[in-house]
Amino acid sequence: MSAPVFNSKLCAVCKGRKLLCGRPTCPILERFRVARTVERKLNKRHLFGSSPPSIFVGEYGYPEVRIGPLVPPIEGKTDYLDSPMKWGDKTIKDILYYRSLLVMGETKTDIHVRKSARVLGEVQELAMSVKPVDSEILLKRKPVLKVLPSEFAPPIGPKAELLDFELTENPKIPRRADYVVSDELKAEAAIMRLYNWGFDEYYIIRLLSAGLLGLDKRLVPTRWSITAVQDTIGKNLRREILHNPEINDYEVYFYRFMGNRYAVLLMPTSYAFELLEVWLKGSLFGASEPSVIHDYEDFRGRKGYVKETAGAYHAARLSVLEALRARRRQARAVVFREVTPEYYAPVGVWQIRLGVKKAMGNLVGRFETLNEALDAIKRRLEHPFERYLSRSYVLGSLVRQRTLDGWLGRNIYRLNRENPGG
Repeated sequence: MSAPVFNSKLCAVCKGRKLLCGRPTCPILERFRVARTVERKLNKRHLFGSSPPSIFVGEYGYPEVRIGPLVPPIEGKTDYLDSPMKWGDKTIKDILYYRSLLVMGETKTDIHVRKSARVLGEVQELAMSVKPVDSEILLKRKPVLKVLPSEFAPPIGPKAELLDFELTENPKIPRRADYVVSDELKAEAAIMRLYNWGFDEYYIIRLLSAGLLGLDKRLVPTRWSITAVQDTIGKNLRREILHNPEINDYEVYFYRFMGNRYAVLLMPTSYAFELLEVWLKGSLFGASEPSVIHDYEDFRGRKGYVKETAGAYHAARLSVLEALRARRRQARAVVFREVTPEYYAPVGVWQIRLGVKKAMGNLVGRFETLNEALDAIKRRLEHPFERYLSRSYVLGSLVRQRTLDGWLGRNIYRLNRENPGG
């Protein structure tokens, strides 16, 4: 497969039929197809439907942000439209369709919560519901579903400026959630209390985004909320599993999900975590010579922000930590993520969270030596495996400590000596 080239001349020649970019599906045409299926349902300013429930807070212009409810033009059981952790059997096309049905009535506001704002209060009540809520929105003009002529554009639903929003039925708000929102709790304590009570992760994200958690309550952009909640839960689970015994063998897990390959290596030693990620040639962000990006931590956690893998790091780490917590064990973990050309449209970090979670439920095997475990992973990945090893800090640090010399052989040891710090 030749390296993808994206420019207007190429697209004009291809027209989505010849797939000259090397992808199995034209990401631009796919968005137009989805848009055509929903445009008739959205051809009005006044909409009535059952919100999944769902809200969105943008980050552009922070601390002045865009916030609004997401309401589909359909009634009834619509929770499937915004339930990322239940999308394990869905396709990218399904997700694009779901996103295209959710109409956002957006309004601009300051991040500091003002109880006197009626619309904001309605949006917050919607955020607290655990069941779809019949809602009514009045827009300044008919909502527009913009299909950006870019293979990199994330799926964005139709939107228009909001004139009015009203819940037409009482939202179903759990007593425990109402208690946490009303109590004087720091955001971290509130997040962990809800998580340990079994609330859906994306429900907690919605509460944080709507400015309902913490002592100094304020709106938090949705993308930031996802990372904040996953990072907060991950840090707490890490502290918890450090008191547990180590696993006994080398374990390998693997799963394919939405054009991504996820391989997880667990090692019988003290906790550390690393994500190694490659966008293969022909994938969205792939190059003719793909490189491995990575981030890592040891038992002390990270120093500073994630530099290369961003939100993918916190999503993958949380899935591994949940699996270790359930077993009451600790281990050194390395997650390998390969993005293939089949991942033709970015759908969100949730697919990494769910992909690694599913991988942790699909054991390939237990091995006595690291060499055997690495061979099992190597057979399932496409990118030259020595490039993973040369880039990995967790595996490389073990080699430099000579604890792997007997398993990996002298060649890998020399590779890490030539590339200290990997």
